Amino acid sequence: MTADAPPLPVPRRSAGAAALVGAGVMAAVDEIVFHQILAWHHFYDRGTPDVALLSDGLLHAAELVAVVAGLFLLLDQRRRGVLAVRAAWAGFLLGAGAFQLFDALVDHKLLRVHQIRYGVDLLPYDVAWTASAVVLLAAGAALWPRARRQTAREAAQDAST
Repeated sequence: MTADAPPLPVPRRSAGAAALVGAGVMAAVDEIVFHQILAWHHFYDRGTPDVALLSDGLLHAAELVAVVAGLFLLLDQRRRGVLAVRAAWAGFLLGAGAFQLFDALVDHKLLRVHQIRYGVDLLPYDVAWTASAVVLLAAGAALWPRARRQTAREAAQDAST
């Protein structure tokens, strides 16, 4: 590579930054839809209503930090011409799926800080929650090899010119 050659995209960095955005967006969807609109649960349901509300506020702050930090990283990569767009989409889906799976397995089942919904049979809700995580992770994992191949092809084309 010569001094005049443009920098090459780095798929892992693009995916990592977008994974932050994906996790933050999925946390926001969870909080807005299930905590606020449907009022099915709070982030921490094992305390007083004030503690539950505080836990939702802390989750909201964390999701906002993740989205903003991830967007800044993506915008910086774009500005420098090293953003791998397909890898970023893969990372977004992987981040969203990882948040969803963590919430399903760790928050709901292991730590039991909250359940999806109370006063109902949990099995259909748990299956749907976990299945949505698996679908997001599978979509991201399917997109990832294509993103790496595309970046490798672009790098080979740049090297041949």
